[in-house]
Amino acid sequence: MTRTPQRRPSRPPDGLDAVYGVHAVHALLEREQAPRELWVQEGSAAKRLDELVEQARTQGAHVVRHSRETLDELARGVAHQGIIAFCSPLVPENESYLWQRLDEWTAASPPLLLILDGVTDVHNFGACLRSADAAGVHGVIVPKDKAAPLNATVRKVACGAAEAVTVYRVTNLARAMERLKNAGVWITGTAGDASASLYDVDYTGPVALVMGAEGKGMRRLTREACDNLVRLPMAGSVSSLNVSVATGVCLFEALRQRQLASA
Repeated sequence: MTRTPQRRPSRPPDGLDAVYGVHAVHALLEREQAPRELWVQEGSAAKRLDELVEQARTQGAHVVRHSRETLDELARGVAHQGIIAFCSPLVPENESYLWQRLDEWTAASPPLLLILDGVTDVHNFGACLRSADAAGVHGVIVPKDKAAPLNATVRKVACGAAEAVTVYRVTNLARAMERLKNAGVWITGTAGDASASLYDVDYTGPVALVMGAEGKGMRRLTREACDNLVRLPMAGSVSSLNVSVATGVCLFEALRQRQLASA
């Protein structure tokens, strides 16, 4: 690997998002979204990353070596694993592409979708994307308003999931949910006052799970557009979970059922 010496800390490229870690960079390259610039830690770390770095270079990335101290300073506690990529900001896909993809998913297998209604905290959004990727979600749907931006902080928290899971932004969430139902997708919303438990519903078919805003829950029209509502059983003294934690619980119950059904 050709060495580009860097003796002094360098500023990150302006206008680009930083993406940290091996899995996140691998996700970029798998989607052929090569970073414009790649910072690689000097020393032994660079050797174990040779294959990934060469793949990035082949796709057009400019590779620069830096000290671990420089990478640590930029990452500010995030595990960068010796590699940081800089790439163009992510942009959610538009609504028309969602309907195109829905037809493709339905033809192959029952889709599992996640709808986030009013989740505006970027850390929660990133954590939700990470759970969505781990649970095999086909896509995440957010409204045009009342939604966290798909920014660099989200990508950092998501640890590669923001590059792997497609986010679709819709103009009118309630109307989009009606279209999903017309296409055969059953929509289950989460609400603390629901009579049914999360574990009472079948998630093996075409399903969309709806998670509401931090503290406020789903908006009225969103709630009314759901086929059914469920609550998470709570055995302790707290009345609710953080939205990203609740998202993980719900998605993995859906994944459990789907894996059992396909076994």
